[in-house]
Amino acid sequence: MSGQEPVGGPAPRSGGETVFLEFGQKPDEPGAIVRPGAKRNYPDGVLARLRADADLIVARYPQARSALLPLLHLVQAEDGHLTPAGIEFCALAVGLTSAEVMAVATFYSMYRRTPTGDYLVGVCTNTLCAVMGGDQIYEDLRDHLGLDGPGTTDDGRVTLERIECNAACDYAPVVMINWEFFDDQTPDSARQVVDDLRAGRPVTPTRGAPLCTFHETARILAGFPDTRPGANDCAPGDATLVGLRIAREHDMRAPAAPAAPADPDEEA
Repeated sequence: MSGQEPVGGPAPRSGGETVFLEFGQKPDEPGAIVRPGAKRNYPDGVLARLRADADLIVARYPQARSALLPLLHLVQAEDGHLTPAGIEFCALAVGLTSAEVMAVATFYSMYRRTPTGDYLVGVCTNTLCAVMGGDQIYEDLRDHLGLDGPGTTDDGRVTLERIECNAACDYAPVVMINWEFFDDQTPDSARQVVDDLRAGRPVTPTRGAPLCTFHETARILAGFPDTRPGANDCAPGDATLVGLRIAREHDMRAPAAPAAPADPDEEA
């Protein structure tokens, strides 16, 4: 179904009663990709540029359909979220139906279903970050930004959401902004960061490459070169390596593995 027009008809029941079934996505459903006003096609110039980029992406894979995930990032880089136009573009590029592309797109949380701000601020509220203050950071940011929950500020600069673990527990609580790390955050430091983002002031991640916009991040995730200084020079930090350092200082070693039991077939 396209989602544009409901489809239905009378469905007879064994008792003779008729029930009318109507199929179609509710236009006001939260997170719906197909909704009133959603982009349904690209201008010719944009379409030509996207096709050229898509050809480069598809050429990396032995089968075109294997390129679907980076292609979804490509159209997200164009629109800031997934649109009917982007879904249809990906479907044609890899020889799938729009329904098949939609099934993949809605499975992964990194593909946005609604318009996203210039900076996607994700507060980790998984176990350790939550215990270390992640829940409080999220609630303070939500109130500070005037949001009722996950959402985007009126100026379109910041989108706030909760996220799951990003493998940075040694720096908890962690805030991710366009998937760059902001470690050891507090409610005060997180508020300052979003204030700086909204005011257009420079913001520097704790580690990794300089911060870029959500559109630029999506293009990098599509597999295009990341030319930011330091983008490929990351190394483990002190907090990550402290356990290894202590083990070496005290000559701590894992116990030897027990000998494997003999193979009965070999003994026979």
